[in-house]
Amino acid sequence: MKRTNVTSTLAQMSLRQPCLIQTVQAPPHAPEWLRWLEEIGFIAGEQVMLLARGMPGGDPLVVRVGTSTFALRLAEAACVSVLAVNAGQM
Repeated sequence: MKRTNVTSTLAQMSLRQPCLIQTVQAPPHAPEWLRWLEEIGFIAGEQVMLLARGMPGGDPLVVRVGTSTFALRLAEAACVSVLAVNAGQM
């Protein structure tokens, strides 16, 4: 799998851009988000892709992690650092 060197948050990614999760860091005001995100599959090395943004305002987001699809709030997706990979390489 060819990787790029661009790390960003899941909330900032373009639609349908394949990514790999690098880290998940909960904000200080909601430390429980780390455990919750890990329990539903947001763990380092997992494949993830942003599928859709809600309208208006782009919140919530529809995200596929592994083979599961979830709706995440923009603030939750901002906790997930990802590395973009080239399409067709996953």
